[in-house]
This record gives sequence, structure tokens and C-alpha cells, in this order.
Amino acid sequence: MNPLNWNMPLVWVWLALFCIVFARAGATYVVGRLVRRGAARFERAEKLLASPSYLTAEARINRWGAPVVAVSFLTIGFQTLANLSAGATRMSAWRYLPALVVGGAAWATIYSTIGFVGFEAVSRAYARWPVGTVVFGVAVLVALVLLATVRRLRRPVGSLERASAEASGVVESPT
Repeated sequence: MNPLNWNMPLVWVWLALFCIVFARAGATYVVGRLVRRGAARFERAEKLLASPSYLTAEARINRWGAPVVAVSFLTIGFQTLANLSAGATRMSAWRYLPALVVGGAAWATIYSTIGFVGFEAVSRAYARWPVGTVVFGVAVLVALVLLATVRRLRRPVGSLERASAEASGVVESPT
């Protein structure tokens, strides 16, 4: 027995997820437009706009345009930066909205199918073996944190500054 009792038709789940991603990503785009204008007044916004991951997103938006926004919905972590940089670079709404619709539809499809199947599997495992499910979840989380920490510690000292410079076009990559 499913403890959450999901009996909602797939189309309603998809529509709800699409509305959520449309609102969230659209709001991020609007924030990007506002932040670029007032970044000098806010130290935190200025730091974000100077971060290597943001500069990478902005460079990709500047090079490829709206398709980057659509494809970003298939990634984890890059999606928010792509929408933020689309707003900050003042991408026109006529170019941004179709990319948001295509990317949001793909995101909603993935999460309403594969995502809910995974969620259903975890909820069934928890219903049968709650302690084991929690222990397994904590172990996976600890492993991910350790992996991220090890990767960060192995990174050469100047690599973040170089990646930032390459993303902004100051230094060319040696390829």
C-alpha cells in the first residue's frame, strides 16, 4: 500500500509540474533582469554575477542563445543559472518564452514519469523497511558529500580563477 496514496492522473501531475517550473524559471529570468540593473548595490548579487558557474552560463547564453535555456532543463544545477543569465543578458521575452515552454515541458515530462516512478519506489521501500530506507538514503547522501569534497580538494589552486577568466572570454582555453 502506498502511504501517500497517489491516485492523480498523469496529465494533472504533468500540468502541475509544468506550472511550477514555468513560474520558478520565469521568476528567475525576471530576477536576472532586475539583478543586472542593481548588482552594484548588492554585494551578494555582484559576487553571484562574478562566480565561475554564472560566467560559464552567461558565456553559453551569449554564444548559443535560447536553445541553452531549453537544454538547461535537462541538467541539475545549471538550469537556474541559465535562466538567471538569460534575464541578466536581457534576452528578449520573444526568444526566452519558447525556450522556457520547450524546456519546461521536457522537465515536467521527466519528473512526472521517471521522477514519480523513483518516488514511488522509495515510498514502497520505506513502507516495508523504514529504517533500512533511511539508512540507505543517509549513506547515499554522505557518499555524495564525500565525493564532492574530494573533487574540490583535488582541484588545482588556480583553476577556479582560470575557469572564470575563460568563461568571460578574457583567457582562451588551451585546446
